[in-house]
Amino acid sequence: MKPKAIVAGVSGITGSHLADHLASLGWDVYGIARKPPKDRAGVRPVAADMLDPGSLKQALDGIDPTHVFFTAWLRQPTEAENCRVNGAMIENLLAALDDRRDLRHVALVTGGKNYFGSFDEAGQYDVTTPFREEQPRKPGLNFYYTQEDILFEHARRKGFSWNVHRPTTIIGYAPGNAMNMGTTLAAYATICKETGRPFVFPGSAVTYRCIVDVVDADILARQIAWAATTPEAANRAFNVANGDLFRWDWMWPRIAAYFGLEAAPYPEHPTPLVEQMKDAGPIWDSIVAKHGLKPYKVEDLAPWWHTDADLSRSFEAFHDLSRGRSLGFHDFKESTTAFFDVFNRLRRERIIP
Repeated sequence: MKPKAIVAGVSGITGSHLADHLASLGWDVYGIARKPPKDRAGVRPVAADMLDPGSLKQALDGIDPTHVFFTAWLRQPTEAENCRVNGAMIENLLAALDDRRDLRHVALVTGGKNYFGSFDEAGQYDVTTPFREEQPRKPGLNFYYTQEDILFEHARRKGFSWNVHRPTTIIGYAPGNAMNMGTTLAAYATICKETGRPFVFPGSAVTYRCIVDVVDADILARQIAWAATTPEAANRAFNVANGDLFRWDWMWPRIAAYFGLEAAPYPEHPTPLVEQMKDAGPIWDSIVAKHGLKPYKVEDLAPWWHTDADLSRSFEAFHDLSRGRSLGFHDFKESTTAFFDVFNRLRRERIIP
């Protein structure tokens, strides 16, 4: 049977790259979002609100997938609301497919907060690196755990296999996505160059000097597809990263050099982008007009808050990749190349000068 996939969250950084990868492999791909893109080759858009069970069931009528990939999330003001809303989305999707006979695998994409706590509690508990998939859950609320438990219960009841993928910080081309460090840093560097502001690392001293890792969105997509089609990988959680490690005090000057900037000396304290870029809207509009760029608003390109969260941790965060490697997943990408690929694509698309 030709595999038929539903990618929930197809407009996001993970879902868009995954949908493109599955389509390139010859899968039938249906991409779900409230406003799914209509220009992705080989991906059929499905407009649906995963918080509305009735409209979701109607939108999926006649679609009988073999695989479901859940990559969506909606940020909420508290972790209790994150659990309620993000749990409801995966519950509603799986419930809408409850009578499908061909469904044999469901994958869920979560992330590093599995190991260090929710947005509300990150780093409040003991953080042990490298992160390994068998580490126990942290105390407290965490919408990743809520989603996992819903997935596990449906898998137990329906008999399909599952995977959970726990990527580190994702680097990829996805303008308008809320988890988009690559585009955020490109916008920040562009503004610094245009205005003469110092290109200063905005995060904490711990994050500036500790070991970190990131993952290219295409590496993540390939791991998700690999695990879904490798019998030995069934019913396991997997970390995923590029395969190299770095420190930001090494990476920051390299990103600066790409944009023709000098990396500013680190001030030994955070200077959050949310504060630095309070006046970025008019500045960005003038950059767009000056260079003839696509008319994006900077707030649609650069989720300052999310990059601040990634770069302002008070603890080290990197992943052990042994589980995937031991089963045959060896894909690798140098992290400088991951950043530069995004920057190059942004230039080709006339989003940055």
